This record gives sequence, C-alpha cells and structure tokens, in this order.
Amino acid sequence: IWICHGFYADEKLVGNLANMSTSERIKAIQKMPETMKKKREIRNKVFKEITKKSRNRNTQLSCCTQCLLRPAVLFRQFGNSLSEFFHGLHLWHKTLKIIGAEFGTSVLSYFIFLKWLLTFNIFSFLINFSFITIPQLIAAEPNNLSFTGLELFTGAGYFQQTVLYYGFYTNATISVVENGPSYNMQLAYIFTVGIYFVICFLTLSFSTGKSFCRNFINPQEYSGNASKLLCTWDFNITNEKAVKLKQKNFSTQIKEDLAELNQEVLNFSVTQRVVRMVIHLVSWVASLGTAVAACAGVYFLSINNLELFVKEHKNDLESQAAMLVLPIVTSLLNASIPFFYSWLGHLERFQTPVHRIYVTVTRNIILKISIVGILCYYWLNIVAASESQCWETLVGQDIYRLVLVDFIFCLLGSFFGEFLRRMIGTTVCRSLGMPEFDIGRNVLDLIYAQTLTWIGILFSPLLPGIQMISFSVVFYVKKVSLMMNCQPPRKVWRTAQMTTSFMILLFFPSFIGVLSVIGVTVWRLKPSEECGPFRGLSSMYAAVSEWIKMLENYTASKWVVWIYRNLITSALFFFILCVLVLILTYLYWQIIQGRKTMTKLLYKQISN
Repeated sequence: IWICHGFYADEKLVGNLANMSTSERIKAIQKMPETMKKKREIRNKVFKEITKKSRNRNTQLSCCTQCLLRPAVLFRQFGNSLSEFFHGLHLWHKTLKIIGAEFGTSVLSYFIFLKWLLTFNIFSFLINFSFITIPQLIAAEPNNLSFTGLELFTGAGYFQQTVLYYGFYTNATISVVENGPSYNMQLAYIFTVGIYFVICFLTLSFSTGKSFCRNFINPQEYSGNASKLLCTWDFNITNEKAVKLKQKNFSTQIKEDLAELNQEVLNFSVTQRVVRMVIHLVSWVASLGTAVAACAGVYFLSINNLELFVKEHKNDLESQAAMLVLPIVTSLLNASIPFFYSWLGHLERFQTPVHRIYVTVTRNIILKISIVGILCYYWLNIVAASESQCWETLVGQDIYRLVLVDFIFCLLGSFFGEFLRRMIGTTVCRSLGMPEFDIGRNVLDLIYAQTLTWIGILFSPLLPGIQMISFSVVFYVKKVSLMMNCQPPRKVWRTAQMTTSFMILLFFPSFIGVLSVIGVTVWRLKPSEECGPFRGLSSMYAAVSEWIKMLENYTASKWVVWIYRNLITSALFFFILCVLVLILTYLYWQIIQGRKTMTKLLYKQISN
C-alpha cells in the first residue's frame, strides 16, 4: 500500500508540474527539498509527460492544421540555421577566440580595437563612394596623364586627375538626363562628410560611455567572478576543439581575475622611493625632450618639403623621391621613438603591467598627437597660403603618403621588432627569451593612422578605403607575428578597462582634434580658385549659406530655413542642448550609482 501511495503521489506531482508554465515549473522544482539526482528524475518525467500530451494533441489535430504547422516549424528551423550561419560569419570571430585563449584579454583588446576601427573605415568608404565618388564618375572627363607605377607610392602624377583627391571633383550640378533632376556636388560633398562626422561622434560617445560604465562605474555587474566560474558554460558546444578552446579561455580569464585580486602592495624604504621618483622624473624629461625634438625636426622638414613642391624639378625621379622624404622621416620617428619609450618603461620597473602600459601609451600619444598637430599647422597655415594651384590636393597627397608609409613601417615593425627579437632571444641571448606583444605601441599606431584618415577624408574622400585595406592586412600580419614570435604576458592580468582607455584616447584628443581641423578648414580657409567643388567661394561653408538663400524663395522649404536660422546657427540652442546633455548625464550617473548601491546590498544580504 505504501509503495502504491508513493507511486500515485509521484504521478500527481508530475501531472501538476506538466500543467505549469516553464518559469513556474523551474521554480517549483528548485524549491523541492530533494537531492539533485531526485530533481533531475522528476524533471525528466515531466518532460516525458509534456511530450506525451503534445503527441496526443497532435493526433487530434486536423490535416489542415498539421499542414500549417509543418511550414511554421520548417521556417523556424531555417531561421535558426540562418542565425547560426551569420553568427559564424562574424569578422575574425574564431581568430579572436584563439588569441584570447592563448594570450589573455590584454592582447585581445588590441585586436578588438583594430576590428572596431575597421568598421569605421568600411562605413566611411561606403557612404563617400556612394554619395560623392559615383556621381563624380558619371560626369568625369578622361584622364590624359600616363601611369608609371610610382604613383602608388607618391600619390601624385596620374592619381592627381582621379576621384582620389578633392581637386578632381566638379563644382557644377550633375544631371544624367537633360532637363532632369540634378545633383549638387557642393552640397553632397559637405553634407556627406559632415553627416559622417556626426555619426562618428555619436557612435564614439555611446561606445565610450557604455564601455566606461561597464568597466569603471559598475564592473561587478558585468564581470562576476563566481558567475563566470559556475554559470557561463555554453552546453551547446559539442565539438572537441571548441570545448578545449572554451576551457582554455575560461582558465585564462579566471587567472586574470585572481591575479587582480591577489595584487601585492610593495612597501619601499625612503631611499628606494627617492630613487624611483628620480628615475620616473628623468624618464619623463627624456620622453618629453624626445617628443619636442621630433616635432621640431618634422616642422623644419615640412617647410623644405613645400619648397620642393613649388620649385620645378628637371629630373622627375628626383621630384618623386623628394615627395617621400617627409613621410619617411615622420614614420621613422613614430616607429623608432616608441621603442625608446618601451625601454624607459622597463627601466622604471612598475609594480603592475597595466601601469607600465598606461605610462607608455601616454608618452606615445603626446608624441604622435604633437607630430600630427605640427603637420596640421603646416597644412592649414603654410600650404593653404602657398602659391599652388590646388592646395587641397597637395594636403591630400601628403596624407596619402603618410598613411602608406606608416602602413609599410608597421609591417617592418612586426619584422624587426618581433621576429628579429625572437631570433635573438632564442639563439643569441637565450636569457632574453621570446618578446611580449607591445600593446601600448601598437594601439597608438592604430590611433595615429585613424587620425590621419579622419583628417584626410575632406581632402581625399577615398582614403578610408585605403585604410580599410591596410587595417585588414595589419590584422593578419600582427596575428601571425603574435602566434610565431611572441609569448603570453609573464604576469597574468585582466584588462577589461584597457579597451575603454583606447576609446577615450581615440575620442580625445584624436577625434576632437580632427573636428577642430575640419572646422577651421570648412569655416575659415578660402578654397582654391581653380579646383575642387568649392572653387570661387569665400569658404566651403559658403555653399550651405547660398543654398539656404535659394530656399528662401520656395514656400515649401521655409521649414528648412527656419531650422537653419533658429537652431543650427543659434548659440542659445546649442547652450540649451549642452545643459540638457549635462543634466541627463548627471541623472544617468545617479541611476548607475543607485544600482551599484543596491547590488552591494544584495551581495551583502546573500553573504549573510
């Protein structure tokens, strides 16, 4: 009788659970005072009961209903397969997993940042090519210059009369059919570039804020160490290689978290502290002095570079070689001085690798942004006031050469800085060992290259396409060099905040500085008289002002004129907008702090 009663109770329990919703069923099973083995048995019986009821229900369905259900099931299966297919097409998804498992999140952050920059250039190239280049190709005249091959390195010659540069674009309206709709190249040029920078500003602001919130304000909510160990395994993984890769990835992340928690605070004597302060001071003086000397050299070389352009050369090969002097010297300084900064970082003996990387990144950003600032001063104040027929094209050619030579030096840096270093460390002086991947130097190379691309968009609309190709090649070269020549960091450390720091550096001073350069060019500088879509105007922005005056004659366009007069050109509107943004930021900060406090209280209650 007792056995029958127990069997009947189990049957009733299974029936009641089968009639519940999924969430209620899970909660009911969790609250049962049974062992895990018993709970699993009950759960399996419930699943069998649900399957049995569904089969009985299916047999009672009409043929018409079954015919409707089968396409729905097939469509859902097709949707799931399609979703898995597109997930597998994520750019470098598997490669990033391998890098994260082998070298940790510190090295992985560089490749994620590189992939993120690549998406910016793909987007920029697509909109520039669609709205600026294709209309110009329709109205383009044939190029009468001969192609020698040197143009690939200098960007001059044949390329000067192509859609690569600003000077080739027309200032007329383009129409395919007579008396048909026309395309205003002036407005298309300035609005395309302007809207792209607005989208970049919003994207950078959102991504930086989101990453800052995740990694600085409330990191516990996103990185929970216990949940990472117990609750994040994906049981859908069945492939043996994928399982091993996932295990290795988890192992590396847990080691990083434990290393961060177990950081030792070293206590130094007074003498040791004084010695360390002197070393830090001397290192900073040496790094800043090197940056000043490099900027002075670039400035005087750029002045001589302009004289070479204005002066006619008898030997064309000599002229082509002279064009490459400035980008080669600039790239040589940008490539060699960071190695000196890395040596200073090792000499200072920081307690943690992250401190050394932050200091190295700061020194590199001072060097590279200073050099870019000197070049911008040279372009906007000296080249723009020169006697050249099209100063915008000269600036575009300079930036093209800088981007190309910087790409070549980046590849050479992987060979001389990592391959030869590995050969020396494994054959000549084995005490050195294999080198570690220099995150600070490589990240600043990316920020420098992207800064040049943003500046060059106005003078060379297709420059993002060139940078897109170079970033793709750099990714594979750096990945191969990393796997062959570098070893994982000797000190395991977590760097979730490193990617946020990269974004902040990209936003300021890089992107904000670029906006300043573009603003001065559009509002204050006078365009060339004989080339480009803005020829004959007092400034590039004058094209927008003339368009607004023309719209005043059309009643249907009065709303556009009102927005321009009362919002875009109104200082009061932007003041109110800034105040609202600050208020919203403050409220968002308060909400985050409240959530953080509630999370701490919840953890405290759970621990109690």
